[in-house]
Amino acid sequence: MAQDSSLVGLVVRKLLLSFIIRPKVPFNRAPYPIFYDESQSSVLQRVGSAAANIVLLPFSYLVSSSGGGSRNPIADSSLDVLLVLIHYHKCAVSEDYSSIENKKSSASDLLLKENPHFSDNPYCKALEHAIDCELDRVDVEGNAHSGQHIKLPFASLFDTLGTCLTDETAVLLLYSLLQGNSSFLEYVLVRTDMDTLLMPILEALYNAPTRTANQIYMLLIVCLILSQDSSFNASIHKLILTGVPWYKERLLHQTSLGSLMVVILIRTVQYNLSKLRDVYLHTTCLATLANMAPHIHRLSAYASQRLVSLFDMLSRKYNKLADRRDNKLHIAKGSSIEGNSFVEDVSTELQIYTDFLRLVLEIINAILTYALPRNPEVVYAVMHRQEVFQPYKSHPRFHELLENIYTVLDFFNTRMDAQRVDGDWSVDEVLQVIIVNCRSWRGDGMKMFTQLRFMYEQESHPEEFFIPYVWQLVLSHCGFTFNTEAINLFPVDLHSGKLENGVVESTLLNGDFDKAEYQLDP
Repeated sequence: MAQDSSLVGLVVRKLLLSFIIRPKVPFNRAPYPIFYDESQSSVLQRVGSAAANIVLLPFSYLVSSSGGGSRNPIADSSLDVLLVLIHYHKCAVSEDYSSIENKKSSASDLLLKENPHFSDNPYCKALEHAIDCELDRVDVEGNAHSGQHIKLPFASLFDTLGTCLTDETAVLLLYSLLQGNSSFLEYVLVRTDMDTLLMPILEALYNAPTRTANQIYMLLIVCLILSQDSSFNASIHKLILTGVPWYKERLLHQTSLGSLMVVILIRTVQYNLSKLRDVYLHTTCLATLANMAPHIHRLSAYASQRLVSLFDMLSRKYNKLADRRDNKLHIAKGSSIEGNSFVEDVSTELQIYTDFLRLVLEIINAILTYALPRNPEVVYAVMHRQEVFQPYKSHPRFHELLENIYTVLDFFNTRMDAQRVDGDWSVDEVLQVIIVNCRSWRGDGMKMFTQLRFMYEQESHPEEFFIPYVWQLVLSHCGFTFNTEAINLFPVDLHSGKLENGVVESTLLNGDFDKAEYQLDP
């Protein structure tokens, strides 16, 4: 068993090293030095390296000796194989005996009952327990690491992921590492060059129309996982970008990484509202913004304007739904069942947008409550568009949050009125008054609400999403050829009917990939 565990760890390590190193294998290369490490020279490891050379040998003709470009057939195929292995779940059937009572007699019988379940995946466990090769066997906190844990160069893995996130498979690997491997997540969160990872993620979200819905979904979950850490939320606002060349709508010069992330998340909400109309994407974007809100520092003017505009956009959608519901109620009072069904559907959607509006108000409220002195541009944006909040002052779901917003508005409006200026105020003049009075802001009259904190939690059966998704990616671009008719993604359902020859039929249509379910717990 120990040997099997070592072999599994070796396979995972070799595949990841191949992805990281992106080797170019000449035809006359020696047998196993590709992955040979002098510090690890066991027979099993040498056999593994030799086997890797044999497997990779056919690719030597495909790899250019001059290099260039991020695509590498060996690295790409290694990643494909790794994803198939770590997301494979074998269905096992356990037998246990349960006593049932027969109502027609007092006798009890022991009934054999089959309980199908998915067995643990050793490759997934090996990836989840991988540690940084830079760490000693006992770290500075005295935590002993098992000798069975595979060691990986986290620094190289981090950098490689940063250059490959245009590929869906790399995004899926990043998700698997952040979600399953706490050591790698901790390593990522202490990196000071978070732009290495975040910039390609944000660029991919910016180009959402050219991405698949699943890729957008995975990228947003990665952002949500990272936003669960307060140090991450603080550090991204300290990292200043000299420019963002791929952002075309506006010249973003000397903006913080945090401000860019806010802009892109809001832009993704807008895209989703017009194209995908996916509630889960909306929720994930807003949950990430809510996690970031209390830690926002010097949010840019553009990001602040987009945040208030987000509330305005959602409120207009909310008002349209409310009007449709009211009109339908007026026309179809007590009439058709279809009319009642339509009203119920609109009411359900209206409730969803009510929740979205409240969440945006909580985001704005969190910034004003916990970070107002550091965010004069947010105050300016709220003052500039204060009329958008007026219709909701008496709304039962919003009035408490709006009381705080109007406390801020009253404070700064009063100070603006106290400084009479001939003619109209310029933007710079208004902003200067706000900056000066931010120093004297003490938060008097503000109601303190519990900080929202959303956590990503993987559902109990994630394989229902990931297994089809992985195979969809692998079959679309893998260098290997698979017999698609022989691929059996899931075990037979217990309630499926049997065919004449005794084989149970199981059908999976291409494209039928449900989203990975998750829970957002504030």
